[in-house]
Amino acid sequence: MKKNRQEKLLELITRYEIDTQDELIARLREHGYDVTQATVSRDIRELNISKMTTGKGKYRYCVPKYTTPATGMKFSTALIDSIISVENACNLVVIKTYPGLANAVAIGIDRMNLPQILGCVAGDDTILMATRDAESASLVSDRLHDLLRNV
Repeated sequence: MKKNRQEKLLELITRYEIDTQDELIARLREHGYDVTQATVSRDIRELNISKMTTGKGKYRYCVPKYTTPATGMKFSTALIDSIISVENACNLVVIKTYPGLANAVAIGIDRMNLPQILGCVAGDDTILMATRDAESASLVSDRLHDLLRNV
């Protein structure tokens, strides 16, 4: 239950500009998670979620730049910089990299141990990632886009 709640929390802060714990609690409750402020505060701390300023001068919660909550594994800037594009369709995510770097990026993604990802197959400059379903593909794609934007 905790793992599912934390995954939903990460999904919500990725999809929406959430700036308060009250708003986060309300969104979690909309999705069937009856949480308290103490629980959300603890989840935020465990997931290393922080606040950043938006272009509009407001603050919002954001996923840590390079750390995954499950393992604390760092996804290096060099690997992020080697990604050219990320696209998803159905339960697949296609990641284009610079020539010769797809395998290194795929290993980095595999080591993140995200529950949505079933596995990656890498060629020279392309990675085909299989996810559990279309929603998982969209979530993983969004998280990779966030990493690319925050570099």
